[in-house]
Amino acid sequence: MITYRFEEALRYTYQLHAGQVRKGTRIPYFSHLMAVSALVLEDGGDEDQAIAALLHDAVEDQGGMATWQEIHRRFGERVAIMVDGLTDTYGSPKPPWRNRKERYLEHLRTAGPEVQRISLADKLHNSRTLLNDLRKYGNATWDRFRGGREGTLWYYRALLEIFEEINDSILVLEFSEIVSEIEDLAGDLPGSRSR
Repeated sequence: MITYRFEEALRYTYQLHAGQVRKGTRIPYFSHLMAVSALVLEDGGDEDQAIAALLHDAVEDQGGMATWQEIHRRFGERVAIMVDGLTDTYGSPKPPWRNRKERYLEHLRTAGPEVQRISLADKLHNSRTLLNDLRKYGNATWDRFRGGREGTLWYYRALLEIFEEINDSILVLEFSEIVSEIEDLAGDLPGSRSR
């Protein structure tokens, strides 16, 4: 059941991320947050999980601990705990990309099922976007990613292995298909090094 809390979370998320766009595009970042929340709901998540999905990048990208405290105040402890579990850094500037991702992968294995569901929805939506951009723009797409081609491919494969171990959602199957297609396409693009 969706209540006024979800509507409030939509407004708050929009306020936090207004003006922010997806890497290397003019697509409002807010669209990603709505898509992740929708995937969570479609996968059987409840309202708190859908709210945490909307806010999964808020702490990392929009204010650190002060934002987390505001999320806790507005939406309660359960949402705040999930958002914390989805946040790979509270600091600015962010630690090195590879270190953050390795720590996140380690954490994901033992995170609660709610955090795992939201993380899967997040990574699924990101992978859909990456695949579409590779089809459209080719290898230039990799320039938008801190991990570059090799790091990004490593990260998606590592995520997939974890999700296959811990989650039986149909979303894992879609993520697997997309990761395989990204890997195949990355190897086929002009200028790619073979794997």
